[in-house]
Amino acid sequence: MKIATYNINNINRRLPNLIGWLKRAKPDIVGLQELKCADADFPAAALGEAGYAAVWRGQKAGNGVAILSRVGEPVTTRTALPGERKDMQSRYIEAAVNGVLIGCLYLPNGNPQPGPKFDYKLRWFRRLSAHARKLLKANVPVALIGDYNVAPKDEDIYPTRSWDKDALVQPESRAAYARLLKQGWTDALRQTHPDQRIYTFWDYKRNRWARDAGLRLDHVLLGPILATRLKAAGVDRAERSREGASDHAPVWVELK
Repeated sequence: MKIATYNINNINRRLPNLIGWLKRAKPDIVGLQELKCADADFPAAALGEAGYAAVWRGQKAGNGVAILSRVGEPVTTRTALPGERKDMQSRYIEAAVNGVLIGCLYLPNGNPQPGPKFDYKLRWFRRLSAHARKLLKANVPVALIGDYNVAPKDEDIYPTRSWDKDALVQPESRAAYARLLKQGWTDALRQTHPDQRIYTFWDYKRNRWARDAGLRLDHVLLGPILATRLKAAGVDRAERSREGASDHAPVWVELK
């Protein structure tokens, strides 16, 4: 089984890029983030023609998450994190797919910090951790995939000081990610590439793609059952170089 996550950064604008990648990479399950479309505008028909069933929670102004599958219909189990009823941002969706539970998330960016947006990021992270702990206690095959908007360590960002005040690299953000891992989750990309500088996001500004000035923000976290089946993981960097590309590249794992 091949599971992938991809911040598509506007699914309708980049639909040709997405369809092309699906045909080339042939993932079985995909989590998408930053759809930037209302529910009614989600391109379900086009994805169906490409062989993928989908569940989604859109949001016109931004955000939006979806789970795609070519190995059976996803069965939605949750469309939001518990813990804050007034939170209307579309950042989490969860579905059972072919015997695996997939949580697809788009964690808040948190900028500018300090301030209300950073406080929201940390609250959202606490809610995610609380829910993640319950998923582990359920003892089911589970993966939490998506754009976490955290570069966990210094090796997850190109050598620079220009991001020092950014919410993506703050000690509080990194500590929240580390606490999540300590519950028993495996960071699949880091597990398979322990010493490699490997990036998943390159900002459009300042020629960062050409300079390989990237950050590792997109993560696939595997629960213990799936972690024992981890075979390989990687980043489809070539997708970032294509015309009209998202500023993120897909991250994938292969399970035995």
